Amino acid sequence: MSDRNVTAPGNLVLTTLKKRWRAWLRAIHRDVGYLAVGLTVIYALSGLAINHIQDWDPNFKTYEKSYQIEPIDVDLDDAAAIALAQQRLHVAGTPRSTYRAGDEVHLEYDSKRFIVIGGEVTEQGRSSRFFFRVANWLHYNRGKKAWTYVADGYAVLLLYLAISGMFMLKGRLGLRWRGLILVGLGAGVPLGYVVWSGGPEAHNRQAASARDADDADAPDGDDRTAPGDDADDDGPPERPPVRTPVHPPAPDDPAPAAGQPAPAAVDAATP
Repeated sequence: MSDRNVTAPGNLVLTTLKKRWRAWLRAIHRDVGYLAVGLTVIYALSGLAINHIQDWDPNFKTYEKSYQIEPIDVDLDDAAAIALAQQRLHVAGTPRSTYRAGDEVHLEYDSKRFIVIGGEVTEQGRSSRFFFRVANWLHYNRGKKAWTYVADGYAVLLLYLAISGMFMLKGRLGLRWRGLILVGLGAGVPLGYVVWSGGPEAHNRQAASARDADDADAPDGDDRTAPGDDADDDGPPERPPVRTPVHPPAPDDPAPAAGQPAPAAVDAATP
């Protein structure tokens, strides 16, 4: 009876891994790719929207429209006039702020405001871009702490897709030849841009130089603030200045004594 070489279990496992590891790598890469599709779409579209935030507001769209209602009676008290304006405007809820002067009524809510003068209404407001606002909220990781773990898990999946993709093929189409060239080109894009632009320090120096130039050109006492520096992206629209009517003094008001200056006018406009 001739002796036969019996393959040890350990050697059998190593042999199987050596023959099949690329197939398993491709299979896992495929499934991870399917798993990451939803998050990739959210982060990719949100990234595009955020990249062009200077050109548009990705979270909200604004509107303004004018129409007519029956004028508010000037003889009504403020509470009744405001309640009547809400009824004729078909709005419910408690406004954040109100103003009333004669036939002029202002109502401000979280996402809209109404300016009623006589019977003419100007409605200004904003509505959410549902997908982009939610996607940006997730992208900025402004949710609860649990989303941090989801984002970390997604980052790990992307790392696996990037690394496993380099080893799925062998030969001239794999990492050794064509793959190595493409990996180098891909890595060269961010590295080349950093070298060409000078990196974050160069950007900070340019921004500081621009601010110094603006301060030098501005006249004394002119405090220039860049638009949006103090703005709240998710806050309500800025409230317009309110006009306060100036009422003549009542007949019973005593006239100023001879030789004394008349009282100065008080600006009661609400900022």
